[in-house]
Parts: sequence; structure tokens; C-alpha cells
Amino acid sequence: QVQLVESGGGSVPAGGSVRLSCAASEFTKRLTCMGWFRQAPGKEREGVAVIATAGGNTRYADSVEGRFTISLDNAKNTVYLQMNTLEPEDSAMYYCAADRRLWTGGCRPIMSQFNSWGQGTQVTVSS
Repeated sequence: QVQLVESGGGSVPAGGSVRLSCAASEFTKRLTCMGWFRQAPGKEREGVAVIATAGGNTRYADSVEGRFTISLDNAKNTVYLQMNTLEPEDSAMYYCAADRRLWTGGCRPIMSQFNSWGQGTQVTVSS
């Protein structure tokens, strides 16, 4: 499994922006999919955004489409999540995830498609 370390979380007011980073312990080109998930207290972990390391195809949860952007810097082995126009409902622990397997249909924001996880970084959005 690849080691993943997230950073960039914090507390922001509603309408603000945060950029999360996730550094991988190996070349991201050796991975197939990277993504971000989040989990709020009392709720299940949900997919937020994913990106294919080859080609850069992205997919987003409906709740963040148009507000969040996932990107990948293969030279730095780092994936980012730019979060804009944040809402209190976006408050959660955000987890980075990665996988090496090839998936029919490409990368999707579902937990079963990822077998490496970071420790998480907290994002709190105040109203």
C-alpha cells in the first residue's frame, strides 16, 4: 500500500476556500486512481472527487460539483482538492485515497475502489 499524508485543513467561514494536499510515498504515475473522501460525525464516509493518474479524468459528487476541483501534480506525487464557496455542510474529516488497480469504467468516488488511505485532515466551516 502507498502511504498518504494529507495537509491543509482548518476552520473557515461559510463562503471561504481551502486547499487540501495529499503527498504520496511513491510515484503517482504508478497508481491508477487518487481521490478525496469525507466523513462527518455520525455519517458514513462518502466520495468527494477522484482523478485518474493517467489522463486526468475527474469525477465529483453532485454536492460539490462546480465548487471543488481535484488536481494532480505527478512531478510532486501530490493530489490537491481546491474547495471554494464552502458551506457548513462541507465540514468533515477529509481523507485522501489511492489505488493501483485498473477499473472498468474508470475511477469512481466509491470506497471499494481504493485500498490506501491517509489519516485525514479536518475541515470546519462556520456559518
